[in-house]
Amino acid sequence: MLNQVKGGLIVSCQGLPDEPLHSSFIMSKMALAASQGGAKGIRANTKEDIMAIKKEIDLPVIGIVKRDYNDSPIFITATYKEIDELLESDCEMIAMDATMRKRPNNIWLGDLVHYAKGKKTNIELMADIATLEDAIEAEKLGFDCISTTLHGYTEETKGKKLYTNDFEFLKTVLQHINIPVIAEGNVLTPEMYQRCMKLGAHSSVVGGAITRPKEITQRFVQMV
Repeated sequence: MLNQVKGGLIVSCQGLPDEPLHSSFIMSKMALAASQGGAKGIRANTKEDIMAIKKEIDLPVIGIVKRDYNDSPIFITATYKEIDELLESDCEMIAMDATMRKRPNNIWLGDLVHYAKGKKTNIELMADIATLEDAIEAEKLGFDCISTTLHGYTEETKGKKLYTNDFEFLKTVLQHINIPVIAEGNVLTPEMYQRCMKLGAHSSVVGGAITRPKEITQRFVQMV
């Protein structure tokens, strides 16, 4: 998948249970629209949505499962259960929270990496990170790529934006990491996407700016 998406756009097609577009059918059509628009890959949530998307288009998919756990703030592909579900979906890549925060049942992140690779040797793994330290550790653990997904969303980075100071955080990660780095998180305009690519990102994931009309509408309304 990394070869297929290099230099291109990945569109995140997600509709959570409390959102108006929550439906595997709707997400499959979102993915179809993204494909027709020139996207090189899709990021999707849940086994059901991924399978529906794969029936609709032939683009590679980054799979995640978002699930809340009482003993941990981590909710993106947090345990073995979510990995098993994603392996059954036949997605080409699995993304998981790779921050250093406490995981459900005190699972060690490295064990999840070994488990996924042991179950399916050709599966590619994306590390969703929030800090440079997360990225460095994820590379050591054997992830295939790094994504800046969680920068600004953890307690340590709360309120920070990927695009601050001309994407300073992205630049820092690119300087210290040898595996592909994918820009993700508040990439809201074509110009932002273009800048990420010029800085050296392998690819970029864009979600809310394309596939969440409620959020897009709110941004317009809040301007006046």
